[in-house]
This record gives sequence, structure tokens and C-alpha cells, in this order.
Amino acid sequence: MSDIRPHSLPAAKTRRLSDLAADVMSLIKRRRDGATVARMRAELEAKESVIREQTAALAHSRKIFDRSSAAARIGVWECSLPDETLQWTDVVYDIFDLPRGSPLDRSQIVRYYSEDSVKELHMRRSKAIEERSGFSMDAEIITAKGIRRWMRLTATVECEEDVPVRIFGMKQDITEQKILLDRTRYMADFDLMTGLANRSQFQSKLSMLCESHAERNRSGALLLVDLDGFKKVNDTLGHAVGDECLKEIANRLKEVCRDAEVVARIGGDEFAVFLGSHFDRGATANFAREIVEALSKPIDHCGQSLKLGASVGVALVDACTPSELFKKADIALYAAKAAGRNTFQIFESSHAGAAGKNALSPLI
Repeated sequence: MSDIRPHSLPAAKTRRLSDLAADVMSLIKRRRDGATVARMRAELEAKESVIREQTAALAHSRKIFDRSSAAARIGVWECSLPDETLQWTDVVYDIFDLPRGSPLDRSQIVRYYSEDSVKELHMRRSKAIEERSGFSMDAEIITAKGIRRWMRLTATVECEEDVPVRIFGMKQDITEQKILLDRTRYMADFDLMTGLANRSQFQSKLSMLCESHAERNRSGALLLVDLDGFKKVNDTLGHAVGDECLKEIANRLKEVCRDAEVVARIGGDEFAVFLGSHFDRGATANFAREIVEALSKPIDHCGQSLKLGASVGVALVDACTPSELFKKADIALYAAKAAGRNTFQIFESSHAGAAGKNALSPLI
């Protein structure tokens, strides 16, 4: 059998083998390229799916943020430095009662702040920028619609290479919280019916005033006022009428006692007045007389003239504790009632024995 060698094949047949090999290689390449394209297409579709999911999640998060921000009345703000260019989210526009997206000029915006708030804002902002830090404060504003609001402002300074480039933070409408807090504080210190200081505030201020007067060796006086005839009005005409009488009495006391340091309602129909050091014994006596005269005038109620009176006990400030001062005024009040009511008495040492066990217990 003779050898058959490749170089001995006819040229045409060699070309056909070469073309066949080329076709095979081309087919393999096309299949490989097709698989690559398919794989790339699948990867692209997977990435697009992830992007769609992330976009949806981001939109959902933004929706939750916007709703939460609106519900909590919290907005985000940013101010570029040093050109003072402002950017706000919608809630900040709402807090200032400005149209959303309207142009912002910081020099105009600060005019909505109250005088005290803009001073504090300038001080805190300047310090934060200088120290590359931040701050928080409660500010009072008068909005574009003339509405008075309180907002809590937080700020952080952002730097690039230790150079402040922007200041940003949040602004929250805290008007309702402020009103509630102020009302709570008011209820803690004032009598809701009359608007006078209540028993608690009176105790606190009496202690401070006595201490201050003792340190500076100043004069002054404590007056206890007890209404005469009030129980009869309350029992016969009812508590509603009695309340109206108390309000009128309180108004008269406010008018007479404008120069007093404290005017308080310390019980049902009991009041207390603390006079400062510019009242000596004579001035205090005249003051007590004015109170008796003012509270003795008839009160008109639905055409009916109601007659009340007032007994006043006075104790002059000396080197004694608040409790001792109150007890002396209480004893003097008992002496005024014993003297026929509708009058006043200034505490004297002789009153103590006469009052005996009938004197009222000390307030403090």
C-alpha cells in the first residue's frame, strides 16, 4: 500500500478542507459571540432589574420621608458659603408661609425672625462657622402671612480642606409644643381663674424675696388678704357667682397692687401681697388701707349689688424666716377680723398672745 501524504493531495481538495475549517471556526466564533451576547444581555437585564428595584425603593423611601417630614413639620435647609445661597425642602417653605420653590434671599429671610431670635441666630451661626462646628436653637418668626411661629433650628458646618463651604440642617415647627409647654408652666405658677400667682409660686418668691431683703437689710412687708362675706355669696348665689366675684376682686387687687413684687391667690378667698423695700411702715399702712377700700366697693352682678369686704394682716420684713413672716401676717389678719373685719392690722408682739391657737397655720 503506497503512502498518502498531505502534500500529495490535489490543490482543489486542499482548498475545500481549508474552507471547511474556516467555516467551522466561524461557526464556533458566532456561537461563542452569541453566547457572550446572551450572557451580557442577561447581565444587563439583571442590572436593570436591580436599578429598577433600587429606584422604586428610593422613591418609596422619599415618599415616606416626605410624609413623615410633613407630619412632623420638619424640613431640610442648606446655605452655601460664602455666597449665602439658600436651598429648602417644601416643609421649610410651609413653615415660613412662602410659595414652594420660590426664590430665596437670605437677607430677606432673616427679617422674618423676631429681634431677639435674629440676634441669637447671628451669634450662634458666626461662632459655628468660626469653630467649624454646629448649633441648635429655638427661634421665633413672624411668617409671610403674619402668623407667629416657633421653630427648632439645627445646623452643621461642612468644610473642605478646613474651609467652611456650606452650613445645613433642619427646621421644625414647634409652635404647638411651645404653646403646650408655656401653658403647662403657666398652670404650674398661676391661678387659672384669676391670673394671679398661685400658692406654689408665692411660696417660692416669698423665700427668694425674704432672703434678698435680709442680705441687703431692706424693708418690705407681707400682706395677707381674706375676704369678708364671700362664703355667704357662695352659699346663697352659687359657686358660679362666687367665681365671678373672685375674678373681680383679683382685678381690683391687680390695679391697686401694681407696685407690689408679688400678688397671689393662696386659697379659696385668700390672697397675699409682697411689697418691696420702697414701702416703709407708713406707706405700707396706706397701701393696706387702699386694698380694704377697693375690695369693699359693691360688685355689680346682673343688676344686683353684692357687698363684700376684706380683712388685711400686715407683717413688716425683719430678720425672720419666710415661715415666721407669714405667721406674723396671719396673726395680724386674725387681729383685723377680731377688730370688726373690713380693716387692717400691722403685726405687733401683743397680737401673738391675743391670737393664741385661733391663728391660722403658716403657709410655708
